[in-house]
Amino acid sequence: MTQFINSKETLVTEAIDGVLRTAGGRLARLDGYPHIKVVVRTDWDRSRVALVSGGGSGHEPSHAGFVGQGMLTAAVCGDVFASPSVDAVLAGILAVTGKPGCLLIVKNYTGDRLNFGLAAERARALGLHVEMVVVDDDIALPDLPQPRGVAGTLFVHKIAGALAEQGADLETVAQVAKHVIDGVVSIGMSLDTCTVPGSPKENRIEAGKAELGLGIHGEAGIEQVDFSGANAAMGMVVDRLAPNIGPGPHVALLNNLGGTTPLEMAVLAEELVRSRIGSQIHWMVGPAPLMTSLDMQGFSVSLLPVGNEEEVALKVPVGPWAWPGCNPVGEIPIIPLADGLRPIQPMPSKNAKTQKLIEECCETLISAEGKLNALDAKSGDGDTGSTLATAARALQGAYDHLPLADATQLYRAIGQELSQTMGGSSGVLLAIFFAAAGDASASGQDTVGALKAGLDRIQQVGGARPGDRTMIDALFPALEALSEGYPAAALAARKGADMTASITRAKAGRASYIAEEKLAGHNDPGAEAVALLFEHLAKTATD
Repeated sequence: MTQFINSKETLVTEAIDGVLRTAGGRLARLDGYPHIKVVVRTDWDRSRVALVSGGGSGHEPSHAGFVGQGMLTAAVCGDVFASPSVDAVLAGILAVTGKPGCLLIVKNYTGDRLNFGLAAERARALGLHVEMVVVDDDIALPDLPQPRGVAGTLFVHKIAGALAEQGADLETVAQVAKHVIDGVVSIGMSLDTCTVPGSPKENRIEAGKAELGLGIHGEAGIEQVDFSGANAAMGMVVDRLAPNIGPGPHVALLNNLGGTTPLEMAVLAEELVRSRIGSQIHWMVGPAPLMTSLDMQGFSVSLLPVGNEEEVALKVPVGPWAWPGCNPVGEIPIIPLADGLRPIQPMPSKNAKTQKLIEECCETLISAEGKLNALDAKSGDGDTGSTLATAARALQGAYDHLPLADATQLYRAIGQELSQTMGGSSGVLLAIFFAAAGDASASGQDTVGALKAGLDRIQQVGGARPGDRTMIDALFPALEALSEGYPAAALAARKGADMTASITRAKAGRASYIAEEKLAGHNDPGAEAVALLFEHLAKTATD
C-alpha cells in the first residue's frame, strides 16, 4: 500500500519533528536521533513528580500527543511497534526527574517491561526516586497470565497526571495509578488489519468478518466473527466487557484504532450508549483516535469505574491537544422546528390504485440501489442509489398520512416528504418537481400536463436541458410519450438513458467535474433510474 512516507528508517524521527514544529513551543526533544527519540515538556521545572511513558510508534497520538501540562512529562518513542531502548528510556528519566521522583507508566508488553524496567533500575542506581506501574487492561484473552496494555493506559496518564500536577508525592501518584489499572478493562474490534510501513499488508480478515480482541500491534484477535453492522459489533464488544465491570457509574473511552471515519465512530458512540451497559456510562472520552494501530479500521472500548476523585481528575483541563476531554453522557437535546418548516398537512385519504403505483415505484428504486450506486461511482460519488432508496423508504412509511385520493395535494405532499428525507441536489430538484406539478394540477392540468410543468420548473431552477447528461435525458422523452401509455414512455426513457453513455461532456451535476474518458460507456445514474421506473410501470401495465 502506498503511504505518505519517505522511508521506514526516517519515518518516526520525521514525524516527531513534524509534531514539534507545530506544537507552539510547548514541546521539545532530546538530542540523540535516531536512537534516542524523547519528547519532553518545555515548561517543566522538576518541582513535581514526573510522568514518563512511551513505547513503539504507530499508536499516534500516543504517546507524544499526551505530553503536556496535566498529563505526561515525557514520551519515549521507539520505532514502529518496537519498544524504545534502555538508553532512550533512561535519557527520558534523567531529563525530567527531580527530587520528587518519577513514575514510569508502561504497557504490558515484554519489550516495554524489560527496557523500562532496566532503565528504572539504572536510574535508581544513580540516586533517583523511580516507580513503575504496568497497565494490563486488555480482557480479550481472559486466561492470559500477562494481559496486554492497550487504550486504558490513557486513563492512567490522565488521572495520575492530574495528581502529579497538583503536587502529590510519588507514593500517592503511584498508588492511584495502580488503583486505576486494577479497575480499567478494554477490548477492541477491527474490520481490517493495519499496514506496517515497509511491509506487505496482511489480509487475514475475510470479507464479511470482523476480528474481535485483536492487539494494537496488529496481533490476531481471539476470533473472527460475522459482521452485520455497528449495532451487532458493539453488542459483541459489550458482551465481553459486561462480566468484567461492577455496578455503579463508569467512564468509557471510545478509541479509534486509526482508520475508522469520524462518521462511523459517532455511530459506535450512539450504539455504546444505547447498549445494555449504557445506563452505567455517565461520561465518555472521545470518540477519538487516542491509542491507534496505524491505519487499522477498528475501534476499542475501555471502561473505568468512577468515584468522586476519579471524576475530578478526569475533568481537569490539560495542555495536550490530543486529549478530547471527558464529557457527560446525557439525553439528546431537541429544539422544535420553526413554524415555517411545519406546513399544514393535507387530510390523508385512501386510493388503492394510487398507493399501488407509488409502492411499485418505491420497490423499483429500492431494488436498484446497488446497481445505481455502482453506476454513480463511475461518474459521481456512488450514492445515487442510496439517495433514491432512502426517499423511497420514507414514502413507504408515509402512506397513512398521504392524500392518495387528491392528486393536487398528493403531488405537494410528496414534494414536502422528499424535501425532508432526500439529501443532495436530487432531493431539492424532485421536491421542486412535485411542488410545481401540484400547482399545475390545481390549475386544471391532467397528470401528463402536471408532470411536464414539474419538469419545466426543475429545468428553470437547475439549468439542465436534454443532452446535458442528467436524469432529464430520460425524463423529458418519457413525459413526451406518456400520453401514449407506459410502454411508449418506457421505450423513450430507455433510449434517452442509453444515449447518456455516449455523452462524454456533462454540463450539469457532479458528472460535469469528471474527465471525459471516465464517462464514456456508462449511463447517467439519474437517467437510468427514470428508465427503470418507467420500464417497471410498463411491465405491470401489460401483465
